[in-house]
Amino acid sequence: MKILVLGSGAREHAIIKALLSEEAGHHIIAAPGNAGIAGDVTVVGIDQENPSIVRDFARDEAVDLVVIGPEAPLVAGVADKLRAAGIPVFGPNRSAAALEGSKSFAKRIMDEAGVPTGRAVRAEDLDAAIAALDDFGAPYVVKADGLAAGKGVLVTHDRDAAIQHATNWLGYGGVLVEEFLDGQEVSLFFITDGETVLPLSPAQDYKRLLDGDAGPNTGGMGAYSPLPWLDNRFGSETAFVDEVLETVAIPVVRQLASEGNPFQGLLYAGLILTERGIRVIEFNARFGDPETQVVLPRLVTPLSALLLGSATGTLGEQPRPAFAEASAVTVVLASQNYPETPVTGRSITGLDAAVAVEGVHLVHAATADVDGGLVATGGRVLNVVALGSTFPEARGRAYEALSRIELEGGQYRTDIAARVS
Repeated sequence: MKILVLGSGAREHAIIKALLSEEAGHHIIAAPGNAGIAGDVTVVGIDQENPSIVRDFARDEAVDLVVIGPEAPLVAGVADKLRAAGIPVFGPNRSAAALEGSKSFAKRIMDEAGVPTGRAVRAEDLDAAIAALDDFGAPYVVKADGLAAGKGVLVTHDRDAAIQHATNWLGYGGVLVEEFLDGQEVSLFFITDGETVLPLSPAQDYKRLLDGDAGPNTGGMGAYSPLPWLDNRFGSETAFVDEVLETVAIPVVRQLASEGNPFQGLLYAGLILTERGIRVIEFNARFGDPETQVVLPRLVTPLSALLLGSATGTLGEQPRPAFAEASAVTVVLASQNYPETPVTGRSITGLDAAVAVEGVHLVHAATADVDGGLVATGGRVLNVVALGSTFPEARGRAYEALSRIELEGGQYRTDIAARVS
């Protein structure tokens, strides 16, 4: 197939690598891509958030499938324009993407579908936000209602900090104040065509910047998959996945369909395992980053068949996705001063030495080629991804490769997947 992948980050690079690993020999174009992606496929500089430009390019290039990576093009309605033109697209229409674009919309859908989640209050002014914070008590949870590039959530015992966070995001719309839910967090992806729902393998990511889950929230500093500790609580990972499929994913997809708003694409369920059972923290309308980087390398089923089945309403013809038993670990290398104002423009070296480590590949997030050398262009620069027969083996390979990469001021966590064996 001729496939156009929209996006410029590590998630899109991971998707592209999974598609390239298939025997079908797909022709892949990325827009706008990054330096790492450009080393693997053709990149073009079109505006990924302009629905008409994307539609015209896909039509002119006779693209068989468009895969939308990030959330911004979804909320901009790129999928709507493509579907109206009869071009298969993996990603929900703008109205269904509100599951990610509006926290209050997601809460309403969950309530209507009977999906287990925490209590929440939407506040449109500071007085209402403060009242909700005092009602729920500490730890305080404040979320921007709209898209916030992974920076709109604050969990804190500091009431003043919670009020300040609410104040900041009220300027961009409402905020949600939620009850605090305690437990292990799990990310689980589902591919759907609006009717059939197929699960992928769960992963766990690390949101805090520093070891021991200290420091500020980030877009994610690392992840691992599968989650062997699920066996202790649910009997098996499959049993856990089946429970989430039946109590969360299918009800949400059916609810949206019943409202004339079918969801076609990737439904990301952010979950927390509380003492009272599984609860949904949030939904995203696209593959998660960095979890995608550890889920897709383990996928045995051809990814292209799943994406096309979702786009064309034929997902029911596909088998349940199968995964290798390998352990996967990814560690994010970030620029100095991330997640505040990262220092960019610094050179990155040692990548050839890093990929020489057995079981390792690199996924680029924010890189550019400048005068034949690689430089960092953002906060999260690249991911080191390692596979192994065990987690200690995969983790050792990841950190060995990372030790060979040089980026002045670069930072990364040293405890990714240390809790599993």
